[in-house]
Amino acid sequence: MVVFWKSHKLNLQSMKKAAIQGLILILLFFSIWFLLFQVNWVSVLKIEKITKKTEQKLGSLYLNIFKGTNNEIDDQFIIDSIDSLVTQICVSNEINKERIKIHVLDKDEVNAFALPDGHLVIYSGLILAAENQEELSGVICHEIAHIELNHVMKKLVKDVGISTLLSMATGGSGSEIIKESAKTLSSTAFDRGLEKEADINAVKYLIKANIDPEPYADFLYRLSEEEGDAMKYLSWINTHPLSKERAEYIMEHNNKEVTDTEHILSQKTWDKMKRILSENNS
Repeated sequence: MVVFWKSHKLNLQSMKKAAIQGLILILLFFSIWFLLFQVNWVSVLKIEKITKKTEQKLGSLYLNIFKGTNNEIDDQFIIDSIDSLVTQICVSNEINKERIKIHVLDKDEVNAFALPDGHLVIYSGLILAAENQEELSGVICHEIAHIELNHVMKKLVKDVGISTLLSMATGGSGSEIIKESAKTLSSTAFDRGLEKEADINAVKYLIKANIDPEPYADFLYRLSEEEGDAMKYLSWINTHPLSKERAEYIMEHNNKEVTDTEHILSQKTWDKMKRILSENNS
């Protein structure tokens, strides 16, 4: 009788264990099924397709829109000076410099933005508004971070849509759609999380390039306090909200590793570059 009871007890325990394991497997199955159902696999595959086959076309398309309304500055001294800043940042951070394509456009707006295929557009107004090369370098690092982290294509896919982007790249979308989508890159901020990620990486880039990040934070503070008519020219601040808050966490991530900061450009070169741009605007 005792043997039978023990045997019966063991059978119940085995059945209970098997039932629990079965329930876990069922829950696991439906959990995985639910997660897979949430993924738009068509979109995922199309994003990969866009990245590999059409980003270059989209980059040229958008760049031509901005160059069509603003003259690209071809002064070799200006180009070489900006290129020196970008080169130092890229080399110090093991970023492929060939991927970053610099364009300085003659426009009063204090703005810079990234386009698909690594195009980095800098308005002359931003250079003139920067009090020193470290402030300008901070903005450049922020935009390079957007490029390196693939934020540009992520934003376009979210705001414009995959089908529209593919249509644009093959010439199937109208000019108005293309112009409107261009505004999402030059006049609309990235999601707050992406902006913070770009800022944090910008600080890392600056530190590795031996550039003091503090002027970048000062730049955000100063321009965010501008008032009146000047605000209409501050596109980079208007499209990058919470500037004071961003300046604070930029300083939090500035771990003071840069003890011996250095100027990439000489003061003479910096002053000459700004003088040339000022004369062009006068």
